[in-house]
Amino acid sequence: MKEAMKSGDEVRKRTTRMALANIKQVEVDKQTALDDAAVISLLQKEIKNRREAVEEAKKANRADLVADNEAEIKVIESFLPKAMPAEELRTLAQAAIAEVGAASPADMGKVMKALLPRVAGRAAGDQVSALVKELLTKQDVSLNR
Repeated sequence: MKEAMKSGDEVRKRTTRMALANIKQVEVDKQTALDDAAVISLLQKEIKNRREAVEEAKKANRADLVADNEAEIKVIESFLPKAMPAEELRTLAQAAIAEVGAASPADMGKVMKALLPRVAGRAAGDQVSALVKELLTKQDVSLNR
């Protein structure tokens, strides 16, 4: 926050204030201090909200809102841990599938329960979900042959 104020970076200052306010609000609502995983989850939700706003702004032909939201996404991403490479995520997903003995997309819940704690903060939940679904669907097709 201090860096953003000293540098005069309005987008960074505004976005940092918003993130801190959201964290404080959740802490007040839950009456507890958030751990790192909860803060990361909150920041990922903020990114998801901004991406949805970008899509809506594109539909409305509002290039100014698109640019603002994309700038905010970059600032929020700077606070998150480095994203997990796709190959590493695929390896962890395959290991989780083998670990729980999943054989079809019906077992997706078990796999996600085992996998999400391992990738917390380093991969988006929707990205993990799509990969697990893809792997289980392929596995189900190969088993039914």
